[in-house]
Amino acid sequence: MNRSPAEVGSVPAPTLRPVVDADRELLYRIYASTRTEELAPLPWDESTKDAFLRTQFGAQDRYYRQTYPDASYDVVLARDEPVGRLYVDRGARAVLIIDVALLPPHRGRGIGTSLLTRLLDEARGVGKPVHVHVERFNPARRLYQRLGFRQAADQGIYLLLERAAQPKTAS
Repeated sequence: MNRSPAEVGSVPAPTLRPVVDADRELLYRIYASTRTEELAPLPWDESTKDAFLRTQFGAQDRYYRQTYPDASYDVVLARDEPVGRLYVDRGARAVLIIDVALLPPHRGRGIGTSLLTRLLDEARGVGKPVHVHVERFNPARRLYQRLGFRQAADQGIYLLLERAAQPKTAS
């Protein structure tokens, strides 16, 4: 994937850097920000929510790393500021977006579109489809649909979306 800071409209294109141990709290904050609406109706105090989210974050992180040991785990940067995470497994048959998440102030600004477009270009270059699991009611589904993803399977809470392999580009 191209990691240069090209411009996307008036917003600089995001860059990526590999996750390091010192990113753990940042990655937790990103994860927790994706669960705010889901936990809002619960009658838990903030410390209970935090303890629950930290347990869930740890379990998710262990699962991802055990299931996808060769994946890339990157921090998304905008103007050199950490704003999200992108985890991608480049398998033999498909490119799987394991997880992409941005902190709330950086959503809806073209960063996700830029990340996904670059992944789609990368997959096109090697003639592979791109897959992503998305919760049924996740608003990001609109973005995936706009980029040509279609539902490949209904897995209950999650839908498997696929952007079919595109013809390889000449190199």
